[in-house]
Amino acid sequence: MSCDLWREWLDVYVDESCTAEEIAAIEDHLRTCPPCTAATLARLQLKRLTRAAAAGRYGPSPEFRLRPEFFALLKKGVSEDGNLDRKPLWKLRWVQAVASAVVALLIVLVSISAWMRHSARDQALAELLDLHVATTASANPVDVLSSDRHTVKPWFQGKLPFAFNLPEPGNSSFKLLGGRLIYFGHAPGAQLLYDERKHQFSVFVLQENPGSTPPATGVTTSRQKGFSVEAWSEAGLRYVIMSDSSSSDVHDLGDLMRTASHQ
Repeated sequence: MSCDLWREWLDVYVDESCTAEEIAAIEDHLRTCPPCTAATLARLQLKRLTRAAAAGRYGPSPEFRLRPEFFALLKKGVSEDGNLDRKPLWKLRWVQAVASAVVALLIVLVSISAWMRHSARDQALAELLDLHVATTASANPVDVLSSDRHTVKPWFQGKLPFAFNLPEPGNSSFKLLGGRLIYFGHAPGAQLLYDERKHQFSVFVLQENPGSTPPATGVTTSRQKGFSVEAWSEAGLRYVIMSDSSSSDVHDLGDLMRTASHQ
């Protein structure tokens, strides 16, 4: 239908004298036709100016306001100044439709973002778990074999773009076996190997990188294929501990690492 034919309906639309189906059809056309939209706005402005000019002169008298006919007009949508009440913008069907579409789109985007973060975390932890299993199964699991933190820590100097602290042995039951250089997410990192009651623990120390390290906030614990996992961030570094031991043992080693990082 050409715009000339649509414009024949604009006066009927402005006067609200068309059916619901006709209103829907006209509004669909107005959303895609700026000339007809401008013409409709001009008609609405003319109608408002006409009402404003007549409001002061032809308002209902006090006597008429007391008659039943006045209340009947109010029920039909005529205001006390003689003007037809128009629906608020938020009650218009096309506004409600647009708002519903925006809300639905936001829900989809938030769901996709949460799913992508969850998937990235699971993938990163799965890769680290593969490294842990391969290391513990190897005949030569570490590059530097020592239980002395003053030997293991300096070995990483010059090999990593960052530094980290190791906990004092003290009365802890965790024994440092050594460490090895790894590459994770195309970046170098450290893997420390600890032993406690014949259980081996991998402590991964990586640079914080949203694109590669497991994303999370605070200290998080989980189970990955029967292994206990604890992860947290500290001073731009990402720590991940994995072991086939209990989650409480993993957490105890995590407390030692967190204490050492503050020294």
